[in-house]
Formats: sequence, C-alpha cells, structure tokens
Amino acid sequence: MRLSDHDHAEIDGLLAAHDAFLRSRYPGERAGRQPVHTVYIPADRLDGFRDWGEIALRTMDEHDFPWPDPAVRAKLATEPIEDLRVDFEDGYGVRDDEQEDAAVRKAAAILADGPRPPFVGVRIKSLEAATRRRSLRTLDLFLELFQDRFTITLPKVSGPDQVTTMVTLCEKLERAYALSTGSMTFEIQVELPSAVLAADGTATVARLITAAGGRCTGLHYGTYDYSAAAGVAAACQSMEHPAADYAKAVMQAAAAQTGVRLSDGSTNVLPVGDPAHVRAAWDLHHRLVRRSLERGFYQGWDLHPAQLPTRYAATYAFFRDGRDAAADRLRRYLDRQDSGIADEPATARALAGYLLRGLDCGALTDAGFPREQLTTLTR
Repeated sequence: MRLSDHDHAEIDGLLAAHDAFLRSRYPGERAGRQPVHTVYIPADRLDGFRDWGEIALRTMDEHDFPWPDPAVRAKLATEPIEDLRVDFEDGYGVRDDEQEDAAVRKAAAILADGPRPPFVGVRIKSLEAATRRRSLRTLDLFLELFQDRFTITLPKVSGPDQVTTMVTLCEKLERAYALSTGSMTFEIQVELPSAVLAADGTATVARLITAAGGRCTGLHYGTYDYSAAAGVAAACQSMEHPAADYAKAVMQAAAAQTGVRLSDGSTNVLPVGDPAHVRAAWDLHHRLVRRSLERGFYQGWDLHPAQLPTRYAATYAFFRDGRDAAADRLRRYLDRQDSGIADEPATARALAGYLLRGLDCGALTDAGFPREQLTTLTR
C-alpha cells in the first residue's frame, strides 16, 4: 500500500464539504405513503367533498364501467379521496376580501368537522404582486382556524426568490402560531416555462428545490397553464404533449433523490354527459394515468368524482400487472440467482419501492415480501 493514513485523511478533507452537500441535498426518497392523486375543489364548493365516493360509484353503475374491480369499489366506499386541496386560486377566482375571508372560515370549519382524507391542504394565490396580499391573508386566516397538519400549494412559481420568500413566510407563521420549526411545508406548482428553464439557460426547477431549504415536499405539473404559456394551441394542450414531457423530464431530474415528490397534472376532459362522452373520457383518463405511472409520476390531479374510478382502476392494474415479475426479479437478485438480467443495488431498491407503492395504494395485499424487508431495501 503506497497511500498513508495521512493521504486518506487529506482526501477525506478535500471532499468533506461535498459529502455534506450530498447528504443535505440528496437524502433519498421521502419515507411514507405518497397519495396517488390530489383532488382540487374550489373553496366555495367544498361542502360536497364527502359525497365524491358515492357519486363515483353511482356513475360507474350508470355507465357500465369497463374495468370492474371490487377493490376499486371498496376504495371508493371507504377512502375515495386520498389528498384534498382546497383551492383559493384559479378554481376559486378573484373575490372581494369579505367573500374570500368567509370562504376560508367555512372551509376550515368543514375540514375540522368530521372525517377527512389522510392528506389535506390549501392552494393559495400566487406570490405575484397582483395577488400577494390576498394570498398571505388567506394562508394566515386559514392557519388561525385550522392547525392540524396540512400542505400549502404555491402556484405559478417563476423563480427562486418566490420560494425563498415562501420559506420566510413559513418561518414567520411558525413563530406567530407557536408551531414547531420546519412543520410548515409546501408544494411548488410548475406552471410556467420560466420555472423549468431560466433566462440564463439553467434549470430553474433545481434552484427552486434548493431555495426551499427542505420545506418543499412536491413538484406539481400544471398542464394547462404551462401549455398556454408555452404557446401550445388550446386544442393541443395535453399531459402528453412534447412540451409537457420535456418539462416533466427536467422536473424529474431535478427532484431525483431529493425527497421531493412528483405529481403529474390533469386532463380537463371530464366523464360527464352522454354515455359515449363518458366512455371516451374514461378511456382517455385511464390511458393517461397509466402513462404517467410508467414514466415515474405516481401522483396526478383529479378534478371530478367520475375520474376517481379510472384513477384507481389504472393504478391498481399498473401494480398488479407487474407484481409477480418484480417480486421474482427481486428474489433472484437477493438470492444471487442468475435471472438473465444483470441487476444492481439501485435496481433492487427500485423493485422494492415499486412493491411498496403497490401495498401503500391498496393495489396489492401481498407483495411477496414483508413490508419491513421492502422498506429496508429502499434505504
């Protein structure tokens, strides 16, 4: 051996700062369940969110749902919405202060009264100058009335300064309401091309994650705002447009191993009206959900109760279809058996993560491995 202990110590010293950076910036996947969707409901129409499961089941029966599944029906009967977002932004619109204050109070009371989804939050207005004061006022009032854990969705982010300011706002509110430091978290909505690519050619979205200082839990793609801002004609705007795929690929690269989760956007083609339109909308939504899952986006937006059946049907099928192959491949890797595929530790983590997601969302009741073992393998 030609290298001395001194040489090793010197090399460690040269890389110490980078080692610390890697630990803080890339801590790995966030632990715990990720919801399969976020349901956006305008604040003034929140009253009926507990009826979404019943409406979804009734629509399935009325229109002969093409992917019947008892597990989907059970899900809709017990936990139809996994992540609920009370919308004070585009879905709610611009109202006078008295009206929006009243909507905030009513929404907080509705959420506090009775059962609610496992994940909840509010989408405030953007921090752009025109809506900034109203945005802050809504968040402040909501927090005064509802202090159970919730997520804030920050829309139309265009640069790191808005994220840094959001961190400052969270710190101020935590002190004002005596909340634990770091307890307030937020999602960043990527709805503008400037949130993906900056004027200097850098990837803005990576800088947004850095600016959040660990408070950003998710990046949500906004299909229609982004497409419109990119100049895509209204008739061509879609989750699968090349402009959308490019934006989401950059988001995916920026968020990898940071603990920041990804969510695809929505389709505004709703399963309502005559049977032919309902079936066409279901076919489209089912295909788009499956497409997102295959591309590593395990969450998306839903805008209508009748989209819930296709959300769960497509999600359950995705995990069930691949369950046996994933479990067998992981087992062969762990047993050091020749499977014909030269898998590496990273692939084993991905296989375990896939099976864990299947368990978490209810698609699988048996993943072929104990949950504890899968959890250990993903670390």
